[in-house]
Amino acid sequence: MATTTAHTEQPAGHKEPFPPFNSQTFASQLTWLVLTFVFLYVMMAKVALPRIGAIIDARQKRIEGDLAEAEGLKQQSDAAVAAYEKALADARNRAQAIANETRDKQAAEAAQNNKALEERLNAKLAEAEKTIVATKTAAMSNVASIAQSAAAAIVERLTGKAPSEQSVASAVADALKR
Repeated sequence: MATTTAHTEQPAGHKEPFPPFNSQTFASQLTWLVLTFVFLYVMMAKVALPRIGAIIDARQKRIEGDLAEAEGLKQQSDAAVAAYEKALADARNRAQAIANETRDKQAAEAAQNNKALEERLNAKLAEAEKTIVATKTAAMSNVASIAQSAAAAIVERLTGKAPSEQSVASAVADALKR
């Protein structure tokens, strides 16, 4: 049984045109195009675009909130850095003050020790000078007696006679005065 339709009955060798290019169906195609366009436009305007707009607004608000939070954290870190630098500067100043105080204290102790040492050395020097003067005086008194004996021995050897002690003593005393 062969079924044929009105649309398929064409003379042999000639085929039916492509349906969108068929001029008999233009009106219905345009109607459906308009209806589909209006439906899609309404769906986009009423459903999809508000959802997309809400998502974009939420994302924008989250980004702004994150930026504000980042700015707040930046300010906190800047404040922490400033506090750290201030504490570091204070610590350096305290360390410098302690070093100055210690240096001054040690300088005062050194000066005091130097003064005490100088006083001891001056006392020893005065004592040494007294000892030198005493030794010099003793040596000078011995020099006079040694000079008298040496002069007496020299005169006796040269002349063959021993001189008197009084003449030797006066001659040595005159020589020592010069």
